[in-house]
Amino acid sequence: MNTTDDGYAKPGIGLISVGWMGKLHSRAYQAIPLVYPELKIRPRFVHAADTAADRVGYAREVLGYARASTDYRDVLADPDVDVVSICAPNMLHAEIGVAAARAGKPFWIEKPVGRDAGETAAVAAAARAAGVVTSIGYNYRHVPAVERVRELIAAGRLGRITNVRAVFFNSYAAEPNGALSWRFRREEAGSGALGDLLSHVVDLMQYVVAPITEVSSLLSTVYAQRPILPMGPATHFAVIENGELGDVENDDYVASLVRFGAGSHAAGAVGTLEASRVSVGPECALGFEIYGTDGSAVWNFEQMNELRLCLGRGGENRGYTTVLGHSGLGDYGRFQPGPGNSMGYDDLKVIEAKKFLVAVGGGERHNSTIEEALADAEVIAATAASARDGAWHKVAPVPGASFGHS
Repeated sequence: MNTTDDGYAKPGIGLISVGWMGKLHSRAYQAIPLVYPELKIRPRFVHAADTAADRVGYAREVLGYARASTDYRDVLADPDVDVVSICAPNMLHAEIGVAAARAGKPFWIEKPVGRDAGETAAVAAAARAAGVVTSIGYNYRHVPAVERVRELIAAGRLGRITNVRAVFFNSYAAEPNGALSWRFRREEAGSGALGDLLSHVVDLMQYVVAPITEVSSLLSTVYAQRPILPMGPATHFAVIENGELGDVENDDYVASLVRFGAGSHAAGAVGTLEASRVSVGPECALGFEIYGTDGSAVWNFEQMNELRLCLGRGGENRGYTTVLGHSGLGDYGRFQPGPGNSMGYDDLKVIEAKKFLVAVGGGERHNSTIEEALADAEVIAATAASARDGAWHKVAPVPGASFGHS
């Protein structure tokens, strides 16, 4: 990265796809010098690409990228681009990730890295061969309350972890007449709730508790057909009445029994993981209950800044205490002055961008890596295999995917 006379590193940012997530990555980069001034990192917006002409204009005129084009290869070929954010649709992630690695560009890519473990492995191999730093969009790791639970488990404050319940219930496909977009087609999206939602649950549990080693699972498709999405401006959130129907090719719901590896405080731990995209009521209910021999912790993203914590089996105040986000939890104090002033989803992307650029600059490696993304993908692959034959399946280990566990 270029460093100026005043000591500021000024990485040149390349952006691929200027949709919601691309805009969010851009805002995260912009916030770094404000939120983490001591790092002396001031990103430069160099080159953005999108296939839609209006988004190309937006990248240049509103976001402030110096150059913008309709071909992502132009971004990768630009010598002024030091790092790349890959925010394209799922079916393009593996192709662009491999191309970025071969171009020698460190990249921050949204999940899923690939539609299956094979595609993810191809990206991991390319990144490993090129020696580039990677970061994956598993942003829920960075919630201050989640970081505290991870610390408590590692320090043995919950005792030996015995069992876990974790879910991601979402309603984005709860409307039966919701359009049959690419998210419901196997060739474009891969799996459904399994890859889209359970992957977040898997990553969170492997990060907070321990690697998952074995699974037994089932899948369910609640709505077998949906109205076909017409050509035009409609999105996958469109509701179509009395339209021509097409087949849904992937899963609406997934449930899995899991066994965890022998982490320092998780030997013998078991759990249940669930995800649904058709739940009526929950909107973004990613959460967990983690139980140990000396305590437990409960958290849900819909109450992101609250943690229910029980430490100890008895005493006058036995049971749960609600802990509000505060400056002693993770990076909370970087964003808010005190408890009750809530952080939000966008702030998690700022933390993620910071961890990525620090790693690119040769600093601490607290970013989610491509090896960990592959380890998550192997759990998803084992889950899919178990759902097909009804048997327990071992999860293929991935060298280098430690999730920070000893």
